[in-house]
Amino acid sequence: MAKLDETLTMLKDLTDAKGIAGNEREARKVMEQYIQPYADEVKTDGLGSLIAKKTGLAGGPKVMIAGHLDEVGFMVTQIDDKGFVKFQTVGGWWSQVMLAQRVTIVTSKGDVTGVIGSKPPHILPPELRKKPVDIKEMFIDIGASSKEEALGFGVKPGDMVVPYFEFTVLNNEKMLLAKAWDNRIGCAIAIDVLKNLDGQDHPNEVYGVGTVQEEVGLRGAKTSAQMIQPHIAFAVDVGIAGDTPGVSEKDAMGKVGQGPGIVLYDASMVSHKGLRDMVTSVADELSIPYQFDTMPGGGTDSGAIHVTANGVPALSITIPTRYIHSHAALLHRDDYENTVKLVTEVVKRLDADTVSEITYN
Repeated sequence: MAKLDETLTMLKDLTDAKGIAGNEREARKVMEQYIQPYADEVKTDGLGSLIAKKTGLAGGPKVMIAGHLDEVGFMVTQIDDKGFVKFQTVGGWWSQVMLAQRVTIVTSKGDVTGVIGSKPPHILPPELRKKPVDIKEMFIDIGASSKEEALGFGVKPGDMVVPYFEFTVLNNEKMLLAKAWDNRIGCAIAIDVLKNLDGQDHPNEVYGVGTVQEEVGLRGAKTSAQMIQPHIAFAVDVGIAGDTPGVSEKDAMGKVGQGPGIVLYDASMVSHKGLRDMVTSVADELSIPYQFDTMPGGGTDSGAIHVTANGVPALSITIPTRYIHSHAALLHRDDYENTVKLVTEVVKRLDADTVSEITYN
């Protein structure tokens, strides 16, 4: 693999970290390590969301930039007498991307490797072979010969199970393959925006946030936003890339390498028009590429943040990403860099008058 520069090393550390909804500690530690040098203070809310504050102008508008720490994964529910592990999905999974995939069970005794299995097609009747295997019929094989042996390995109900995949730079070095892009890429954006603002004047208080439990209902976004009470908020997340064979622009508008996605609406929120217009005008002014996105079947942390307290003008900005909610997703480094640049430049312009104009016009 190509030698990793500073940015790629951070992205590798973030994506390799294991952290499903409700068990984000390892990912939070990595984010804290990278964001701490650029923050005036770092704390967590009661659910475990990381909140890093950087003051440009004390008492200025509070601007929240949220990526979520949790990734989709699984949880051990029971172990049968033969040592096979039954599990529950945590976050949305499509059964067809799961079978025969390697996973890591995180136990109190250390990591245990397993593979997701099911009844083999060779012994199924012809009509069943054509159908996707139901997730309820799957199990994790850890090579144990009995329940006792599995317990001896340290595996127990409630343990976190994560996809196994190592961060990889492809032959086209702009293309980055990893698990958990959804949404460690958002956490990385929050880190790098605070880094860009280091030593710079900005007329506000900026909060770089790693929220918890987004994949199971935007829960950490709700609690962290209540703690911060922001005046403006951005959720930075992944979007659906629609540039693979068989996908039309009607299905998904985003294309990798064409810039961040400005989300017009999704299932959780209609984006704030004033904030959206301000962001796109900054992008136009600075010739930062962007594309519009819609996600009628999904939502982001903005969905919880924008209905906090008296309401918060909010916008979701997405990185077009292929194969999300699977073991390995693919995105383009330029989209990441352009999103960091755009959010940084927008934050520099969010003074009290601008925020008031966005909010009340």
